Amino acid sequence: MLDTNKKLTITFSEEQEQLLDIATSFARDKFPMDKTRARIAAAEDFDRAVWSEMASLGWLGIAVPEEFGGSGLGLAEVVTIAEPLGRNLAGTPFVSTTLVAQALLKAGTSAQKQEWLPKICEGAIGALAIVEPHGDWNLAHLEAKATEAGDTLALSGTKTFVTDAASADLAIVSVSLGGKPALVLLDKAALGKATLTRETVIDETRRSYRLKLDGVSVPKANLLDQASTTAALSHVDAAACLLLAAEACGGTSGVIDVIVEYLKTRKQFDRYIGSYQALKHPTVDALLALEAARSHLYYAAGVFGQGEQGEIAVRMAKALSSDAIAFASDRAIQFHGGFGFTYDCDAQLFRRRGVWCEVQHGDAAYHRRKLADLIF
Repeated sequence: MLDTNKKLTITFSEEQEQLLDIATSFARDKFPMDKTRARIAAAEDFDRAVWSEMASLGWLGIAVPEEFGGSGLGLAEVVTIAEPLGRNLAGTPFVSTTLVAQALLKAGTSAQKQEWLPKICEGAIGALAIVEPHGDWNLAHLEAKATEAGDTLALSGTKTFVTDAASADLAIVSVSLGGKPALVLLDKAALGKATLTRETVIDETRRSYRLKLDGVSVPKANLLDQASTTAALSHVDAAACLLLAAEACGGTSGVIDVIVEYLKTRKQFDRYIGSYQALKHPTVDALLALEAARSHLYYAAGVFGQGEQGEIAVRMAKALSSDAIAFASDRAIQFHGGFGFTYDCDAQLFRRRGVWCEVQHGDAAYHRRKLADLIF
């Protein structure tokens, strides 16, 4: 149960401040809206040149220990990258690759860490396959299976919402092995044997795939430490919620920018529409919701991994960020009138991103139900 008498402090380090400033400028320059729209129809999953720049900045190794070529910081610093990327609707494998690195850190063998973490820091792309067609947010509910056959593991089953799978250098897949959860590493050769189908998802800036594992076999050496799998899944789930909350907060900032720009330029009855109280008040409400969500986000980043306190903070941040982007993007669409309901209006792109961020790893209602058990 939450100790309501405990003082709660939001910490924000010098490293976080520097990273946030750099990432804000980078995202603004590399992901303007016209390029974001162009990427939706592009043949490639993402811009390789921009990805190489992100790797050269050291962003892929921020939360990786120095012994593996990373910076030795944490997910609190990763949040300061994810938020500006979300503000500009960047479509990159940044989140999926970061989560793969976290899974390796929590459950990878020494050999797996030594081989793959330095590659990730240098720009290798990771895909995380831990969601199944049944849509259960309980990651331990697994229908995909691994069967031992001598020195190999034969995989079967289907994974969904595997972002960036077609471009991935490695994937971490959750399966049931001997009736218990297990994580298996698939390199590019093993991924090539799986059946990949592009999914149509609401957020068109994402490249999401259905991964059919039937017929895929890998050496048993590709199995991560099964004794650590449950803890690793819990950690990755929480990390995903934190980074999705960061993207949602960024998206809320981005769509508020769209609102304000429209209120300052659109005239009705010879007056700028931003002068009308009926539009001012909801805009302020959107800003207040954003600030509340960001406060919870950066508090959650500061206490991430600290037991029950960290879990409560992450769930609150996920719920509030989902609400914030839903409200702001809905207002943006409404303010634009009939144009707001067309594909040409940028507001709908933020609404799509908001829906994606909310439903991945649990919507606001789901996390509030979990919070009820933790707080009361």
